[in-house]
Amino acid sequence: MTRSDAPQPPALARAGIDRSAEEREQPDLVDSLRADPATRVVAVHGDRGLVSTSGPHLHTVGVADVSGDVEWAFLGRDDAGFAMLLAVSGPDAEPPVVVPDGAEWAALRAVGGELDPVAAALLVEAVSLGRWLVDAPFCPACGARTRTRAAGWARHCPSCGREHFPRTDPAVIVAVQSADGERLLLGKNALWAGRNMYSTFAGFVEAGESLESAITREIHEESGVVVAASSYRGSQAWPYPRSLMLGFHATCTPDSVVRADGVEIVDARWFDRAELAEALAGRSTDGVALPGTASIAYRLIVDWVESAP
Repeated sequence: MTRSDAPQPPALARAGIDRSAEEREQPDLVDSLRADPATRVVAVHGDRGLVSTSGPHLHTVGVADVSGDVEWAFLGRDDAGFAMLLAVSGPDAEPPVVVPDGAEWAALRAVGGELDPVAAALLVEAVSLGRWLVDAPFCPACGARTRTRAAGWARHCPSCGREHFPRTDPAVIVAVQSADGERLLLGKNALWAGRNMYSTFAGFVEAGESLESAITREIHEESGVVVAASSYRGSQAWPYPRSLMLGFHATCTPDSVVRADGVEIVDARWFDRAELAEALAGRSTDGVALPGTASIAYRLIVDWVESAP
């Protein structure tokens, strides 16, 4: 396989609908759109959206289909100019809608890579904003319950007057190749007990740290190898719970010795292109599983496999 001239963007990094941010400051925007029968709703339950059972298509509903205690927000407008609202409930609450015929709840991480680009971007927007609306109702400064404003994109604290916005935490995710470019280093996370799954290395950017420094630190901490060079590949939102994954390709020094940290990473090993091509096709001889198509890790691995001369 050879890399194409125009590398594919990560699954959740493509263009979505027009977010129409200038509308958010209109008073009672959400209420007025809820009264419009033309408005469509993206329903979210935890990290799950409604998708069609006949194929990977995002299934929207009407405002009248939504019931129960939900948070509302304005997501933007589709190509035809129709408003799209979010109706979200937490994973432990009742779903915001009764599942209609021909639809089912599906997690973003499971179906995000199979949806068309606009639907994938819309769902990741809805899940990211929805998780913040559900998980952060109180002011972190004084503890008072906040009130949503800006059509769901901000919270105002009536007690101390502070404004709060959806938080995004930057994290680096890195595909590290050997010095000769013939092998890729992947690790098995301790959280994947019982699964023979390997992925690229990732970690949050610490306070006062550059992306380049975070790459060097995380890779050495988790695998023992030393990064000699890195290049930026792309980014995608990953609302688990609120990350922005910044993807890189990197090359390690010739004298690097692999040593998994044994705490977060329980195993780290080299793979050649043939092994990874078989694993991507679901034909690994030793049962190795790789990240799903929604993740940027998948795209980084495919990039490397397809970069053979």
